[in-house]
Amino acid sequence: MADIGGMPGLDPSATLRQLLPPAAGTPAPAIFLPREHGSWSLVLEPLTLGLLVAPSSAGAALALAALAGFFARRPLKAALAPEFTARRRAARETVVMFSALAVAGLFETLVLGGATALWPLLLAAPLGGMFVHFDRQNESRAAAAELAGSATFALLPAVFATLAGWSWPTALALAALALARSVPTVLTVRTCLRLGKGQKPDIRRPVTAAAVALGLIGALASRRLVPGLSVGLVALLLLRTGFFVTALRPGWPAKRIGMIEAAIGALYVGITAFAYHSGSFFNDT
Repeated sequence: MADIGGMPGLDPSATLRQLLPPAAGTPAPAIFLPREHGSWSLVLEPLTLGLLVAPSSAGAALALAALAGFFARRPLKAALAPEFTARRRAARETVVMFSALAVAGLFETLVLGGATALWPLLLAAPLGGMFVHFDRQNESRAAAAELAGSATFALLPAVFATLAGWSWPTALALAALALARSVPTVLTVRTCLRLGKGQKPDIRRPVTAAAVALGLIGALASRRLVPGLSVGLVALLLLRTGFFVTALRPGWPAKRIGMIEAAIGALYVGITAFAYHSGSFFNDT
């Protein structure tokens, strides 16, 4: 994944450093872990949202496959290096391990949930292919690449929902909640960081994206496809965008912005899950 949203302050790699020891004298993080820590949040958020709101055994298997694919990206690039080194050998072993996990996860998903429930993957696949294209051109930090990569994972909650037996409108509405968080966030943080460097990006893009997200979630809430509380959450994200990209923008370093965005994402996922499971939302739908 790219440095999604430019959120470099997160470092959830300590556990993996212990679970995945170095190979051939190469530090584990150099082989296993994405360097762009901002991608961690916007990959883990939709997976967590899907598991909390629409839990199922098939969904857990899909989450395993998705995470394996996420962690396989960096070692795959090292494994394709032209020079045969200890690093490339270790990277190839890592790719084999994660590939096996991804295949096992997908197979278990098919066994438990059936192929027909995976139709939302058809929506995510073109975006994932777009990101791969940019990544192969060493342009993974381009805006289009970051948007495609984050949107790919944001569509996965729809698959969790169909695997849990939801109807297609409610499944897509759950993905819309993930998209309403991820896409404006990418544009907002990119713009904020560039403003901090003295550049002059177009601030209309993040503001427009956040406003469109609010309108979309408002329309879905009016049809009772998402909880009404979701409208308030997305409205707060719009206010966050205005705070980060206008004259109110604080002079915070990138690390602090990344930490704040991680906290916002955790609250967004947690409150959204609470809103789904409280009251009579599922009974009404």
